[in-house]
Amino acid sequence: MEMFEQLRREFEFGIGTIQGVARKFGVHRRQVRQALSSSVPPERKSPVRLCPTLEPVKAFIEAILASDKSAPRKQRHTAHRIWMRLRQEMSAHPVAESTVRAYVRERKWDLGLSGRETCIPQDYQWGVQAQVDWYEAWVMLDGELVKVQIFNMRSMKSGGAFHLAYLHATQQAFFEAHELAFAYFGGVFHVLRYDNLASAVKKILRGYTREEHTRFIEFRSHWQFQAEFCAPAEPQEKGGVEGEVGTFRRNHLVPVPEFADLEALNRKLLADCIADQSRQIGDRPALVGPMLVQERDHLLPLAKDGYDLAETNGSLVDGKGCVRTHLLWYSTPLRPGSKVQVRALPSSIEVWYSGKRVAVHERCYERGKQIFNLEHYLDVLDKKPGALPGSRPLAQWRALGLWPESFDRLWALWRERLGKHESTRAMVDVLLLTPKYGWPAVKSAVDKALSLGCTDESAVQCLLLQSGSTASIAQLSPDELGNLSRYDRPLPDMIAYDQLLAGRPVSAASLAGAL
Repeated sequence: MEMFEQLRREFEFGIGTIQGVARKFGVHRRQVRQALSSSVPPERKSPVRLCPTLEPVKAFIEAILASDKSAPRKQRHTAHRIWMRLRQEMSAHPVAESTVRAYVRERKWDLGLSGRETCIPQDYQWGVQAQVDWYEAWVMLDGELVKVQIFNMRSMKSGGAFHLAYLHATQQAFFEAHELAFAYFGGVFHVLRYDNLASAVKKILRGYTREEHTRFIEFRSHWQFQAEFCAPAEPQEKGGVEGEVGTFRRNHLVPVPEFADLEALNRKLLADCIADQSRQIGDRPALVGPMLVQERDHLLPLAKDGYDLAETNGSLVDGKGCVRTHLLWYSTPLRPGSKVQVRALPSSIEVWYSGKRVAVHERCYERGKQIFNLEHYLDVLDKKPGALPGSRPLAQWRALGLWPESFDRLWALWRERLGKHESTRAMVDVLLLTPKYGWPAVKSAVDKALSLGCTDESAVQCLLLQSGSTASIAQLSPDELGNLSRYDRPLPDMIAYDQLLAGRPVSAASLAGAL
């Protein structure tokens, strides 16, 4: 454009001839004529290049693309796969992969196989709709690479989002994450849009009709929101949350973050959600934070009480003192045959008997595994002490680091002095002290006994009694301690006893003074 302007000015106010202008600027006379005829340069024509190497294989590529029209969407040929087949099946006609990619890209677009569609921008109202989804991410938890499932709820008006990580995307976790998201946003959206996730949808029917899980219907009714579901394999119908997932993962989960545990990870995710309130999304008129505050006035109010997240099932205690739920076994302190209620929560399993909670376990997701708590077997070990050394509850506690190393040292000393059976009986007696005094107090007493060289069961009991009596005295008020002075007695005179031992006569008065 600048060149055309200079050519026109030089012809008009300078040399004045086409040949002179062309010679001065070093261009062809044809270009000078073009500049004189129009101030806008003509569009450049792209040269049409022939692909002699591609001609012999075009028919092969076309046949593959034609067959892909009826193939499953996720099992269609990529350009790289077509190129690999060309190398194998038509090796006599070598062709570069970039050439194949360019041709396949153009032909897929013409045949409608590119998968790209024109999207219509949507206008959302305050507090009306939010979109929900799960996505996966890899994190380092306590030095181990773990794949976590992250729940995401995104407001479609303000752009605010809530992220929460779980080890497994169970239905209880799904419900709990909803309630925490509602608390974060300060209310409930009128409509939540999902894909066809198994926590909510039992069966996909015709169109947008779904057979939903009964518990999801109860949960939806409790919080008074409406649910909408996308068509199968159509993620663009909830493109807001899909875009939020990509943005959040790139900005806050790259590189792979490291945390001590899942709670630390979720604290960081919450801080990142709050930090993202300071960004402005697209053509929105304000930052996410102020828009989120404005949107809270249009949300449904929070329910007074939360939904009962626990999945409750009846069960019987088996011969190992365990109950079975979700394809796992958890120990209880109850007798075999007892009828109990098992409550499954996102992170724990509770066992209830006669209206009382008798056992709590951290929830495990490894199918077929048995989870034991050594405390649940103390009454049985009192009758069968010989079962302790090879018991699986003891082995699990050692693997988890719950069994103190000082107990093994004391047990080994008793085994040398008392023998196998008596030492095991003594160790069980020490374990039976834990329900009364607690594991920290018993461990402290064992450690102190070992440091003093008192390798005897009675020494541990005396140290526990001493610590208990000291604690009880420390709880007395100064007035109560002063009232104890009436029990004071003078120290006895031991000289009379020394005279008796030496065989010397002692008067009755001296002996009475000693007493």
